[in-house]
Amino acid sequence: MPAHPTFRAATTDDVDAIVALVQSAYRGDSSRTGWTTEADLLDGQRTEPDAVLASIAAADSVVVLAERDESLASCCHVERRGERCYFGMFAVDPARQGDGLGQQVMAYAEELARSRWGCTVMEMTVIRQRTDLIAFYARRGYTDTGRRSPFPYGDERFGIPRRDDLEFTLLEKAL
Repeated sequence: MPAHPTFRAATTDDVDAIVALVQSAYRGDSSRTGWTTEADLLDGQRTEPDAVLASIAAADSVVVLAERDESLASCCHVERRGERCYFGMFAVDPARQGDGLGQQVMAYAEELARSRWGCTVMEMTVIRQRTDLIAFYARRGYTDTGRRSPFPYGDERFGIPRRDDLEFTLLEKAL
């Protein structure tokens, strides 16, 4: 069984490594090593350094890093939004997917949301067409709220769509 990860808050020194991890987990050929790839839905970038820097610097926000063997293995972003927290920018190194690390990171993020900010609900948005990913979150207690939002077509900060029917679905879990 793999070693338990070490968790810490990201700093500005971590930005390039975070961008590389997120990109490798979701876009391009490297993402096909794991099961979280969006390469059939989107090309281009998944995040950018300025967005990661903004998340690190924002009030009521933390970018969590999970390290194993002194290397970055996973990350996520937790942001307080009133009584709720938002979970995003979740990525696990494709070579380390499937060994329970993602579940450990999610549990850590949920506890952080409860203990640091007293959040009672965790929310996230997922591309509706990612049924495998939605099923993963459902097994961890997240439910589909039925609320949808449009994909930001034309804004390449979110990638270059390979199809014209993408939209986000809002998932939530009581903490």
